[in-house]
Amino acid sequence: MATVYKVLGQSFPTTTANANLYTVPALTSSIISTLTITNVTTSPATCRVFIRPAAAAAATSNAVLYDINIAGNSLATFTMGVTLATTDVVTVQSSVANTLTFQAFGTEIS
Repeated sequence: MATVYKVLGQSFPTTTANANLYTVPALTSSIISTLTITNVTTSPATCRVFIRPAAAAAATSNAVLYDINIAGNSLATFTMGVTLATTDVVTVQSSVANTLTFQAFGTEIS
């Protein structure tokens, strides 16, 4: 069983629609250890992060962060420890386009 520590996904949503940050590859499990959200502008924004088991629709029932305020020019770090199975998807959303960057750090196990 191979374990790879890596940047699992990075996203800079250019709209306010949902954007996929990371999809677990086939025959793989993953653990997200840390999620960072950076506001690269002076304007505040809110974010949402969904863990979608087996690519289910993003909904409040699978939200892990929901309408969290991210101040301008700031960084928010979340220690997650979220375990993911094959085909699970991490989806992110920003309330303001071109404002927030999302990075997921963790492990893939295959």
